[in-house]
Amino acid sequence: MSAYSHQLSHQKKKSVLWDWLTTVDHKKIGIMYLLSGFTFFLIGGLEAILMRIQLIKPEYNFVSAETFNQLLTMHGTTMIFLAAMPILLGFMNMISPLQIGARDVAFPFLNSLGFWLFAFGGILLNLSWFLGGAPDAGWTAYAPLSTAYGGSGVDFYILGLQISGFGTLIAGVNFLVTIINMRAPGMSFMRMPLFTWTTFITSALILFAFPPLTVGLFLLMFDRFFGANFFVPDMGGNIVIWEHIFWIFGHPEVYILALPAFGIISEVIPTFARKRLFGYSAMVFATALIGFLGFMVWAHHMFTVGLGPVANAIFAVATMAIAVPTGVKIFNWLLTMWGGQIRFTTANLWALAFIPTFLMGGVTGVMLSVAPADYQYHDSYFVVAHFHYVIMGGVVFSIFSGLFYWWPKMFGVMLSEKLGKWQFWLFFIGFHLTFFPQHFLGLMGMPRRVFTYLSGQELEMGNFVSTIGALLMGGATIFLVWNIIQSAVKRVAAPADPWDGRTLEWAISSPPPEYNFAQSPLVKGLDTLWIEKMQGNTKVTPAEPLDDIHMPNGSILPIIMSFGLFLASFGFIYENLVVVIGGMAITFACMFLRSVIDDHGFHIHKEELVAAEKAAAKKGGKK
Repeated sequence: MSAYSHQLSHQKKKSVLWDWLTTVDHKKIGIMYLLSGFTFFLIGGLEAILMRIQLIKPEYNFVSAETFNQLLTMHGTTMIFLAAMPILLGFMNMISPLQIGARDVAFPFLNSLGFWLFAFGGILLNLSWFLGGAPDAGWTAYAPLSTAYGGSGVDFYILGLQISGFGTLIAGVNFLVTIINMRAPGMSFMRMPLFTWTTFITSALILFAFPPLTVGLFLLMFDRFFGANFFVPDMGGNIVIWEHIFWIFGHPEVYILALPAFGIISEVIPTFARKRLFGYSAMVFATALIGFLGFMVWAHHMFTVGLGPVANAIFAVATMAIAVPTGVKIFNWLLTMWGGQIRFTTANLWALAFIPTFLMGGVTGVMLSVAPADYQYHDSYFVVAHFHYVIMGGVVFSIFSGLFYWWPKMFGVMLSEKLGKWQFWLFFIGFHLTFFPQHFLGLMGMPRRVFTYLSGQELEMGNFVSTIGALLMGGATIFLVWNIIQSAVKRVAAPADPWDGRTLEWAISSPPPEYNFAQSPLVKGLDTLWIEKMQGNTKVTPAEPLDDIHMPNGSILPIIMSFGLFLASFGFIYENLVVVIGGMAITFACMFLRSVIDDHGFHIHKEELVAAEKAAAKKGGKK
C-alpha cells in the first residue's frame, strides 16, 4: 500500500470531528474562520438590534442603561475583532494560496494555532455575559472607564483580545511569508491578483498595527490586576496615552478590514464585466499608499483632546490625502465596468452596491477630517453613520459579495440566486434606512453611546426609521442562513469554474483537492486562467513534471495550546495562581512537544494524483 493510500485509510478511521479539530489544511482552516466569524456576526447583529429596539422611542425601558452599555461594548468589539476580521481571514486563507498556485501556506501548524487562538479568545470574551457581566467601557475601552470602573467584564475584554490578537498576528506573518516565497513559477508580484495584493499589504499592516494594541492591553492588564497606574492620573499616569496607543492600532485596523474588501470587489467586478481590471498597476500602488497613509492619521480620532492646532492640521491633511488613492480605486472599478458585458448576479449586486455606499462613507470621512468642523460632529450620531457606511457599506457588502462569489469554490455547491437577491434588497434597503437618518440625528445634536433620549427634541422619527431598518437587516440575514441551509440540503453541484473566472482558483475542481494543484501552474501573465482560455487551453499549463507531493500531518497541539492560555486567563480574572500556572504549563508543554516531535508529514504518490485528477475531470464533465 502506498503512503498516500495508507494516509487515506487512516483518515477514513478518524471521525469527521477529529479531522477538523486537528487539520492544518489552509482550506479547512479558512472555512472554520468563516463559520466562526459568521456565528459572531449573528451575535453582534443581535446585540445591535437590541440596542436599536431600546432607541425606537424616547425614554424607553426595553433594557437598562447598564445592559445597554454592555451591548454597545460587545457589539463593537464583536463585529470588529470577532466577525469582520475572521471572515476576511477566512477568505484570505481559502483563496490567496490558490490564487498564487501554492499547495498550502508557509506555516500550516501556525495557521491552525492562529485560528484556535482567535476562537478561544472570542469564546472567552463572550463568556463574560454569563460570568458576572460583559465589558461596559465601550469597544475602545477608554481609561478611566476601563481602569477605575466596571466589574470583571473589562478583564474578559483585555484577555480575550490578547489571545485572539496573538492569533491574528500569527496569521499576518504566515501570509507575508507565503506570498513572498510560495508563488508559482511566473507569478511575479505584478501578476498577482488584486485580492492577493490586498492580503499581502493587509498582512504587513497587521505586523505593525497589532503590537501597539498588544502593548496597550498589556499595560491595561497591569493597571487592573497589579495596580501599575499607567493610566491613572492621580498616580502620575496619563489617560490620553491610552487613546494614542489604541488609535495607533485602531486606524490601521480600519484598513486591515477595508483592503481585503477592496480586493474582493477587484475580483468580482472584472469577472462579471468580462474585462480585465482597469488600471491594475495604479490599483496596486493605491493599495500600498493606503496602507502607508493608514499609519499617519490616527489622531483624527482625537481632534477634541487638545493636541493643539499644529498637530490637528497635520493629521487633518493626512486624512484628506488618504482619500486620493481610495478615489483612484473607485474610478478604476467604474472604468472596469465601462463597456463590459455586465452580469447582475448576487455577488455582483453586492459589489455594485458597495461603490456608492462606501463612497458616501468616504465623503463624510473627509468632512470629519476638518478639525474645526469635527468639534461639532465628534461623539455624535453623525460619526456613527460615517463609521457604519465605511465598515458595513464597505466591508460587510464586500464580504457578502465574496461569499456568493467563492461559495461554490469553497463547498462545491451553489447558493440560490433567488434567495440571494431577496437578501440583497432587504439588507440594502434596511442598511440605508438604518444609517442614513443617523447623519441628521447627529447634526441635530444626538450624542452617540446614549441609551435613551428625551421627547420633544425632534429625534423620534429618525430613531424610529433607524430601528425599522435594523430589523430589515436582521430579516435579510435570515434569508442568508436559509440559503446556506438549503444549499447544504439540495447540494446543487458547482463546476470548477461557474462564473467563467480569470484567476487560478477557478482552474481546479470545486471544492479543491487537499493538495490544490497536482502540478504547479506556469503563470503566463495577469489573469493567467483567462490567458489560457483565450489560447484555447482546457487547463493551465504545468510548470513541473508530475511527481510525488509532500503534505503536512494534522496536529491536536494548536487547540491544546490555545486552551492552555484560555485556562490561564480565568486564573488571572479570578486571581487563582494555580490555574494560571496550570494553563501556562499546558501551553509550554505543547510548545516543547512540538519542538521535539519529528513530523515528516506524508507523501501523495503521482499514481494517486493521476487517479484523483481523472476522477475530478470525469465529475466535472458530468456537471
